[in-house]
Amino acid sequence: MKLGFSPADEAFRAECAAWLQAEMTGEFADIRGIPNLCDAIPRRKEWEQRLGEAGWSCIGWPREWGGRDATIAQQVIFAEEYARAGAPNRINHIGVELAGPTILAFGSEEQKTRYLPEIAAGRQIWCQGYSEPNAGSDLANVKTKARLEDGQWVVNGQKVWTSLAHYSDMIFVVARSEEGSAGPKGLSFLLMDMDQPGIEVRPIRQINGEAEFNETFLTDARCASDAMLGAAGEGWKVAMALLAFERGVSTLGQQMQFRNELDAVIDAAKANGKAADPVVRQKIARAEIGLRLMRYGALRMLSGTDLAAIDGAALTYKIQWATWRRNLGELGMEVLGQAGEVASGDHYSWPTLPNLFLFSRSDTIYGGTNQIQRNLIAERGLGLPREPRGQA
Repeated sequence: MKLGFSPADEAFRAECAAWLQAEMTGEFADIRGIPNLCDAIPRRKEWEQRLGEAGWSCIGWPREWGGRDATIAQQVIFAEEYARAGAPNRINHIGVELAGPTILAFGSEEQKTRYLPEIAAGRQIWCQGYSEPNAGSDLANVKTKARLEDGQWVVNGQKVWTSLAHYSDMIFVVARSEEGSAGPKGLSFLLMDMDQPGIEVRPIRQINGEAEFNETFLTDARCASDAMLGAAGEGWKVAMALLAFERGVSTLGQQMQFRNELDAVIDAAKANGKAADPVVRQKIARAEIGLRLMRYGALRMLSGTDLAAIDGAALTYKIQWATWRRNLGELGMEVLGQAGEVASGDHYSWPTLPNLFLFSRSDTIYGGTNQIQRNLIAERGLGLPREPRGQA
């Protein structure tokens, strides 16, 4: 099977590649290739707005909401060229890839008008209020509560592992709005402003020295009664659709990042002579094969027309890439040897491969642990009997 693109798609590739290369060698050269997501936040916000000005922020969205009506192939091409140009990881990927598509799918016209232009322009950064101390992979166990009072939703609870909450303007929150409900029933999906007295954010310092994740405390935090996606009590449906978008086109751009990381391992092996070790060479070859298999699997996953549906390919993809990247991080440290255990400079900051090793330890945990993913594959993909679960 040969996977390729049409002449029109290749013309699109040339257009976006030229623009990205010009930006990354021009005005935004100072943030090209920076490995840490929390570095240069003001400049990254400027970059988000530059993408919006040029119409490259959310190309898969409809034109009327700031997109380009890009095809799946064009979205894949842009994601690949974005990573190839060394452009920094998007600090508003949650807004562009998760919140935006979910608002497009479930929002009223008023909600679309209120939120989508700000996301598309890069002026509104979003974060995700899903996980809680006792509701991580088991999202249906959320305890955060919401009650309707004087035309507003009043929310109390705690969220955790809230990526970039300390830099965000908005948060979408899954909360229990029906008293006495349990499991996936009685949940609602709320859109809330982060800049209010009832929301406190506490960064969580990670093993690699960054603080990308946060604890988010909601104490009588408020949002308008119409800041809810879907109907009251049907938040589970909206939340699951959002997770399906998470497995969408962005996965191909993610793989281009993986390509860059694997190339960094190969370059390090050539530089220090480890490339001559037959065991290391074999591990690099296995990593290359694994990356190519992921690409073919992701293209198969995206070949369906309903990107909000979770099929068998989508069920297996997360465990596949998370395990592969964790193993790549370990391979990177094997190649570097003792040199990979020493941070340079006066502050606690790691270069690409040690940072990859440290961060990739979390890849098999967040977004559903590998163990939970295997349960999902067995139960939803293969139709095996459900694992016995106690009542919350």
